[in-house]
Amino acid sequence: MSDLPPVYGGRVLHVHLDDGTHEIESIDPADARRFLGGNGFAAKAVHESVPVDADPFDPENVLAFTVGPMNGTPFQSTSRGVVGFVSPQTNGFFDSTFGGTFPRAQKTTGFESVVLHGSADDLSYVHVDEDGAEVVSAADLSGLDTYETCAEVESRAVEHADADAEDVHVIAAGPAGENLVRFACLLHDSEMREGVAGRGGAGAVLGSKNVKAVAIEEGDFRPDPVADGDLRELAGGRMGPLMAETEMLQDYGTSGLVNPINEMGKLGRRNNRVEQAPDEDAEAISGERLREEYVTEDTTCANCAVACGKHVTVEGEGITEAKIPEFESLFATATMTDVFDIERVMEANDRCDRLGMDTISWGVTVAFARECHDEGLLSDDDSPHLGFGDADGLVELARQTAHREGFGDRLAEGSFRLAADLDDEAERYLHGVKGLEFAAHSPRGLKGMSIGYATATRGGSHHDTRPTLQYDGEHDETTEGTPEFAARTQHFTALGDSLTQCRFVSEGGWGKRVTDRYRDAINAATGWDLSTDEVERIGERVYNLERLINVERGVARRETDTLSHRVMHEPIPDGPAEGMYCPPEELDAMLDEYYAFRGWDDDGVPTAERLDALGMAELAD
Repeated sequence: MSDLPPVYGGRVLHVHLDDGTHEIESIDPADARRFLGGNGFAAKAVHESVPVDADPFDPENVLAFTVGPMNGTPFQSTSRGVVGFVSPQTNGFFDSTFGGTFPRAQKTTGFESVVLHGSADDLSYVHVDEDGAEVVSAADLSGLDTYETCAEVESRAVEHADADAEDVHVIAAGPAGENLVRFACLLHDSEMREGVAGRGGAGAVLGSKNVKAVAIEEGDFRPDPVADGDLRELAGGRMGPLMAETEMLQDYGTSGLVNPINEMGKLGRRNNRVEQAPDEDAEAISGERLREEYVTEDTTCANCAVACGKHVTVEGEGITEAKIPEFESLFATATMTDVFDIERVMEANDRCDRLGMDTISWGVTVAFARECHDEGLLSDDDSPHLGFGDADGLVELARQTAHREGFGDRLAEGSFRLAADLDDEAERYLHGVKGLEFAAHSPRGLKGMSIGYATATRGGSHHDTRPTLQYDGEHDETTEGTPEFAARTQHFTALGDSLTQCRFVSEGGWGKRVTDRYRDAINAATGWDLSTDEVERIGERVYNLERLINVERGVARRETDTLSHRVMHEPIPDGPAEGMYCPPEELDAMLDEYYAFRGWDDDGVPTAERLDALGMAELAD
């Protein structure tokens, strides 16, 4: 067995929160080739550490912060990290990625994975350096927002370690995480740009462990690509295409997608009753308007020239510096709730960031509650803020949700659990799958997203099957070959998250599918001699491991590979995509084809033969 390539620090840090101890293990070189890093290492940690019957809020759940082999190399925008866990929304495996500077700092410690086990006796933060970890009691951090927590923990960590401020990087939960809001997120505030591990409830899992934040102190490890000159040449050769393909992101961030997707008639409005807003409403929340009137600076993650991040200021509203709402957030908190007052939308999004909540799940849950109010399943006695278009109410509901006050306590459980507390009719208005609210990409208007969402490990996430090629006309309105397309883009995303490369840079500069470019870059960094097919098999292997976790936990079978009622039974009523939907028989046929391509059985379970072919025979029953 060969040694690990020098792009790996090669260590895993296990932190035991209950007694403050830690242990360090070495990464098996064979596992580096099998799972690569990031997403793959996170899935491996969850599979090995979390009992199949453990509740997401049990101490037996873990949070695994992982990085990939390309962090800190010339390979562009590998500045992202992954946090893996069992989700309190889906009860299955979840990995959430985030940018900023924290992942780069973690890489310098030599720890490819930092795995938090158990729970602390008192509210604490975890300080990690290249020698290990310390659990530091910090009860007075309770109630601080994410930005305040990052600043305070950084200050304490600097004093505690006698380190320079620029060497300490913090990711934190807000009040929502402390209050176990099921879609609570984590936010990392850096001198360059915020990074948000937004979806799945990582903040709630951290809160259940009585931990407020994790601080990383930079170490001395520096990855050393085997063929550094080759990797630099490969990266340099992609800069021109990358910058050309990401012009919209450079100008507007993802908010630049509002107008073009609305023009396609595939932007959900009023809890997805319709999928197009009037032009003047879309323009009111568009990236063009945000850029012209509110953006004050461009921000960027480490090692990235795209600078898709933006800060906005709203004069007179107390928002002096806020993270621009992303496209997904504008969909969830604006069009889905029918609020086109951009200043109130920015305020609601800023509250979510500071209080520590996923804007997608929160916004879609509010939209669901508003439709239930319209249909008489909720009343003004439940909340006075449930009318579509109530902009001030949107802002107030963000505060109430994070603190579990009033109706916010019910919103904090997410739309699926709220529906279970209402009349059976409420399920007709859900917009999500497997317990996770859908992202902004239409499962009615894009056939690839129909099968992609249905089979997604994470549920309603657009980071399993990708919509990008579909917006270019591939597999958008046909089911022919679409199940294979969905599966192979799932390989692509699992590979990218294991490298930990930003999705925008991957798709803009390196290719929207697994290509020879990825093969050449990985081989130059590691010294391996992988074929392009072997590189794609890494992504397939990771995705199968995720699926296996969910099968073992009882949350992934054919019966759960489904879509919401509206998507399967109510065609888009008007606009350019009028008439599109995914009826049950169409989804069933696509599932047959999808399972066959994957080598799974008819119930969607990975077979022993397929696991063996992927080098995971030890995981077969």
